Amino acid sequence: MSMKVAIVVLNWNGKDFLEKFLPSVVANNASFSELFVADNASTDDSISFLKKNYPQINIIQNTSNGGFAKGYNDALKLIDAEYYVLLNSDVEVTPNWIESIIKGMDEDKSIAACQPKIKDFNRKTYFEYAGAAGGFIDKYAYPFCRGRIFENIEEDNGQYDNVREVFWATGACLFVRAECFKLVHGFDEDFFAHMEEIDLCWRLKNLGFKIMYSPDSVVYHLGGGTLNKTNPKKTFLNFRNNLILITKNHPPKYFFFKIVMRMILDGVAGLKFLFSGQINHLFAVIKAHYSFYVSFGSTLKKRKELKQQIKNYTTSAVYLHSIVADFYIREKKTFKEIDFKGRFK
Repeated sequence: MSMKVAIVVLNWNGKDFLEKFLPSVVANNASFSELFVADNASTDDSISFLKKNYPQINIIQNTSNGGFAKGYNDALKLIDAEYYVLLNSDVEVTPNWIESIIKGMDEDKSIAACQPKIKDFNRKTYFEYAGAAGGFIDKYAYPFCRGRIFENIEEDNGQYDNVREVFWATGACLFVRAECFKLVHGFDEDFFAHMEEIDLCWRLKNLGFKIMYSPDSVVYHLGGGTLNKTNPKKTFLNFRNNLILITKNHPPKYFFFKIVMRMILDGVAGLKFLFSGQINHLFAVIKAHYSFYVSFGSTLKKRKELKQQIKNYTTSAVYLHSIVADFYIREKKTFKEIDFKGRFK
């Protein structure tokens, strides 16, 4: 029989994170949810630690480290549940973090995915970079969040305590309806890690589903546990994956113009890395573009296949202006400053 909720923590050589953060997950598990750890072929003592200290937790051992995308795809094929909760190993949860979101998704079957309020584990009164109070994209597909625009992270003073439809929900703590996840064949494994959840949400929205944010559920995320934002590999993945994201999912209107504009803006970002002495990140941007060009044909094939399922491309929760221009030129540093009538669809 299918379970109601499967909480799935993806782990790769993260025994220290499991030791630190699993206690809160176990203590705040709902009566209708079951806990899993999906291990991406760890070489540390993660598995022995789990077996010794948490015999009640189900362990799925993937045969390779396929990153976030493949790791979850492989594990979720083995779990029969109505809802999946994909939870990073460096997240501390709070009482009743599951119930309010599941209640909302039960009441509205058009909701495919939802995220809680994501706060900083080290600065408990601040939002956390990866998700904050719900994700959006601008007209050039730059992702940002309520509570976090680029590196500017806001303190949580209740300013985003309303339930709201968003464009994407963070993979750090992602509630997703299992039948919807299966309908779109899960994560795109070519992403490996970073932005695969935005791609998933965009594909779901293009099929008419909603992505939501619920402030009644709160978790605390350490962030950067697997791949720190100062690592050039993360820069490579972010720049490459964003181009793939647009190519796969953007509506036909202005599609090639948006690709060209992103390439120009990426060039500006590359110059910024150059003049700030971050040469490794400049080369990461160049490498990202090369990788994108090499895979452009296969990405266009994915776009064609997805188009066959789409009746109407989504425009809901899209910021109709440039977040780059607003942030760096107009000096709009918070979501409140850009959130007014006519700015969003």
